[in-house]
Amino acid sequence: MTNTKGKRRGICYMFSRPFRKHGVLPLATYMRIYKKGDIVDIKGMGTVQKGMPHKCYHGKTRRVYSVTQHAAGIVVNKQVKGKILAKRINVRIELIKHSKSRDSFLKRVKEDDQKKKEAKEKGTWFQLKHHPAPPRQAHFMRTNEKESKLLEPIPYEFIAYTYKENKRPQNCKKKKILSTIFTAASPGVDFNSTSHHFLCLSTRSNSSLFVLS
Repeated sequence: MTNTKGKRRGICYMFSRPFRKHGVLPLATYMRIYKKGDIVDIKGMGTVQKGMPHKCYHGKTRRVYSVTQHAAGIVVNKQVKGKILAKRINVRIELIKHSKSRDSFLKRVKEDDQKKKEAKEKGTWFQLKHHPAPPRQAHFMRTNEKESKLLEPIPYEFIAYTYKENKRPQNCKKKKILSTIFTAASPGVDFNSTSHHFLCLSTRSNSSLFVLS
């Protein structure tokens, strides 16, 4: 089947609703208040077909420029070839929600204002810059009467391979690698027709192959 070029192609899983979230939309969806300048998230769903955004706008976060009775006008950016154009689209209120992208920033602004006020009253200096979380201090941990184990890298790893006559192993990559090493070590032995047991000694720098039988 050829690739269809419909307007709503490829949205079967994109606009699907989460598990146990199907059915009638909750009343809180219609009780939200949207104003000009609000930042909203566009999230399409198959429940509401009217005022559905195109799939290229799904998941975008943009500002509201107008509010109507059942929808909101949003300014979104769309890449058209080598340009990014500001498009004005109308989306139903069921398909948008208030964005939480600025919640952490506004919370930090309030905390900084409170800290600056307290520092001004005390006459001290306060640092407003972001700093990564410091490392945890020394502390004791409970082992529940279990002995501690020391974890360290293994210097050598012994891997035993067994190949029978006229039987192909499941992992062809291992066979190819071993046959290359074995042929380079002993070119006179037929690797494919003889039953041998090999022991591969692998390290990070090199690997060795030994014939056991």
